[in-house]
Amino acid sequence: MSKPVPIPLEDAQARLLQLAGPLPVERVDVEGAIGRYLAEPIAARRTQPAADLSAMDGYAVAADDLAGPWQVVGESAAGHPFGGRLAAGQAVRIATGAIVPADAQAIILQEDIARQGDSLRLTGDPPVPPHKHIRPMGVDFAVGGQVLAAGVKLGPAQGALAISAGHKHVPVRAMPKVAVIDSGDELAAEPDCCAPHQIPASNGAMLAAMARTLPCRVTRIGPVADTMEALAAALDAARDADVVVTSGGASVGDHDLIKPALAAWGAEIDFWRVAIKPGKPILVATREQAGRRQIVLGLPGNPVSSHVTAYFFMLPLLRTLLGAARPLPLRFRVRLAAPIKANGARREFPRGTWDGEAVLPHSLQDSAALAALSASNVLIDRPAHAPRAEAGEEVHAFLLENGGLA
Repeated sequence: MSKPVPIPLEDAQARLLQLAGPLPVERVDVEGAIGRYLAEPIAARRTQPAADLSAMDGYAVAADDLAGPWQVVGESAAGHPFGGRLAAGQAVRIATGAIVPADAQAIILQEDIARQGDSLRLTGDPPVPPHKHIRPMGVDFAVGGQVLAAGVKLGPAQGALAISAGHKHVPVRAMPKVAVIDSGDELAAEPDCCAPHQIPASNGAMLAAMARTLPCRVTRIGPVADTMEALAAALDAARDADVVVTSGGASVGDHDLIKPALAAWGAEIDFWRVAIKPGKPILVATREQAGRRQIVLGLPGNPVSSHVTAYFFMLPLLRTLLGAARPLPLRFRVRLAAPIKANGARREFPRGTWDGEAVLPHSLQDSAALAALSASNVLIDRPAHAPRAEAGEEVHAFLLENGGLA
C-alpha cells in the first residue's frame, strides 16, 4: 500500500478545524472568564458615560458665557454632582469625571482661571470649540449596542468593557478536556534517572504546558511503552477527553503503533502526513463516542517537530473548540539578520530569534535540538523550493511566544 501524499499546511489545518464542533455554552463571571472566548455577542446594558462628563479639572460655564467674569455657585465632583442649574455669570468648580451641570456646555481649565474667593476671571484662552473638554453621554457605548463580538478573546481590557457595559456573567464555551500521551520505550519518566539508552520524557510536559496556555483541562498520561497493550490502556484512560494528543509512534517504523492502536480503539484516520518540515508525520483521527466526537492528534516524537505541529494544529484546534473567531496564528513580515539557505520540496519553518527589528536564524535546525528551540521566539516561514535569502531581505514569520494574536 502506497504512502499518502503529504498535504499542504493550510489544507490540513482547514480539514482539522472542520472536524471540531463547538463545545457547550456556559455562563461564567467576567473575572473567571478572562482568557476565554465569547460564545455569543454581548450588548451594552447601560450607556457609558451615562451623562456628559468633564475630561479635565476646571470650571463649568455656559457656552455663550466664555469671557467671564463668573461667580462660583457650587461644585461637581466624581460621584457627587452639582444639583442646581447655571445662570449667566455663574460657574461650577468641576473635577475630571464629574457630571457637567445642567445649562453648562463648556469647561474652562483651572490653569486658565484666576480665582479670588468665589470670583473668577479668565487669564488664558477659552476652549475651542466650547465642548472640547467634555466627554458626551454615550461616547464610549450606548445601551443596546454591541460591545463585544462572538469569538473575541476576553483579556483584561475586554473584561473591563463587559463589566462597564453592565455584565456580571458572560457566555463562553466549556473548557476542552485534553489528554496528552507520550509513548516510546526510550522514554524515562524521571529525568534524573535516565540510562544511556533512554531520554527524559519531555514532550508530554511540553505539550501539556502549551495546551495550558489556553483555558483547558489537561491530563498527562505516560510515558507509555511501545506495546499495543500499553497504548490501549492509555487510550482507555483518555476516553472522556475532547482532544487526545499523542507524541511519537505515528511514523512508519516497526515500533510505531499509534495507527493500529487507534484503529483498535475505534478511531478513524482523517489524514496523515503534512508537507512541512519539521513535522511531516502528523496524524489526525476522530472517534465517535456516545454522540460526541473525540479528535486525536498524533504528533511526531522529535521534540521540535512535536512543538511545531502542536503550534500549527493543537493550539488552533483548542481555540476552535473554545469558540475563537480567529484560531490560526498570524504571520508578520520581518527582516533577516543573517542569510538563510535554500530549502527543498517541503515548506520549512526554521527557528530564529527576533529582537524586534530583525530575525537571526539559528545555525542548528535539527528536529531534536531543544536548546535551539528554547532560544527561539519565531518560526520563519520558508515556502517549498524557496531560494537562498540574504541578510536584510524580508521573510514571513510566526511569533512563538504567544501562539498567534487571536
